[in-house]
Amino acid sequence: MDTKKPRTLPIQSATFTKEVNAEIRRAAATGIYDIRGGGAKRKVPNFDDLVFLGASISRYPLEGYRENCNTKVMLGTRFSKKPIKLDIPVTIAGMSFGALSGQAKEALGRGASAAGTSTTTGDGGMTPEERNHSTKLVYQYLPSRYGMNPNDLRKADAIEVVVGQGAKPGGGGMLLGQKISDRVAEMRTLPKGIDQRSACRHPDWTGPDDLEIKLLELREITNWEIPIYVKVGGTRPYYDTALAVKSGADVVVLDGMQGGTAATQDVFIEHVGIPTLASIRPAVRALQDLGVHREVQLVVSGGIRSGADLAKAMALGADAVAIGTAALIALGDNDPIWEEDYQKLGTTSGAYDDWHEGQDPAGITTQDPKLAARLDPIDAGRRLRNYLNVMTLEAQTIARACGHNDLRNLEPEDLCSLTVEAAAMAQVPLAGTDWYPGKPGTGYL
Repeated sequence: MDTKKPRTLPIQSATFTKEVNAEIRRAAATGIYDIRGGGAKRKVPNFDDLVFLGASISRYPLEGYRENCNTKVMLGTRFSKKPIKLDIPVTIAGMSFGALSGQAKEALGRGASAAGTSTTTGDGGMTPEERNHSTKLVYQYLPSRYGMNPNDLRKADAIEVVVGQGAKPGGGGMLLGQKISDRVAEMRTLPKGIDQRSACRHPDWTGPDDLEIKLLELREITNWEIPIYVKVGGTRPYYDTALAVKSGADVVVLDGMQGGTAATQDVFIEHVGIPTLASIRPAVRALQDLGVHREVQLVVSGGIRSGADLAKAMALGADAVAIGTAALIALGDNDPIWEEDYQKLGTTSGAYDDWHEGQDPAGITTQDPKLAARLDPIDAGRRLRNYLNVMTLEAQTIARACGHNDLRNLEPEDLCSLTVEAAAMAQVPLAGTDWYPGKPGTGYL
């Protein structure tokens, strides 16, 4: 009779996982940190941890086919003479020409314009493709000042002063040499084919007093006509929002850690910043404490994917959202139809690692003319329009179910949390209770 005990396999370390060990070996072999594109891959509390409390007896729902639900929003009503009027509260976030192909920038402009919303330039300046196909174009004013000139500032419908970005708050952008073509080099006044790293802070200010001076300069250049946004990464949202308001911003753009990037250190993407869900309520509280909530609009970005995400952000106090990664996917990026080509690059569709390499098979995050030609900007723009329309319809459906005839009437009381972490971050009650961490409650209902 065999008395040997069955052999059990050793347990993999929860600290030194296969992925962690692989990164240690890669770092030891190369001596350089890992650079990639996309956003954070770690699981953090997010909008999926919230659900809506639809109307029943205590609330009266609206009939979706008979009663309107307003989606229009105005950004920049505080000081500007010409606020931006949007048909939907979903805008396209800043993504640069250089990070994206000219065809992709054109497609973003076409899709956003068809849906009645705005798009944003990104680091590297304004391209004719984007300006000509965007009825509403926001010009990003970044620390690098690449491509910046007063003429383009005056062509814009708004200016977004970028202080921080959710994927890399406190860090500057990167554009690897293989994506710096002749045209990109000329626009940025850079040598062709040489890695470029943007500054992490603006060269002409060291604090909020200098920011106020800069905003006044930009208003003088544009004759006080167009709105001035200030974009901050999700790190200290209460104080950053308050200081942006006191510096004179018309709009605050708040970008959480799920926001993507063309390229930066992996350690930044995964370990710096806080989730979008944790950023919203402190920013809203800052606006409320200063008495400017709704007068200064709040645009939230970083991992927005659906009409449900849009509705939840607005219920927590945002006036609109901005999408980046989702917009690229709508255009056709990381599509499984290119899986064979992604495999040849050593990655897979849906991984979002390859944006910095400039070899995107979909023709979106590349400067290779042959690859970029794969993207039809008219067809891609149509797909983006369809996606934006679906997001809006989904948000309207939710708002009506909660008894609201305007997306901006959604409120925290329409939400509950499925996890303690989300309850604490969003400051809405845990499902089945009237309590969230930090709030004394009466227990279970």
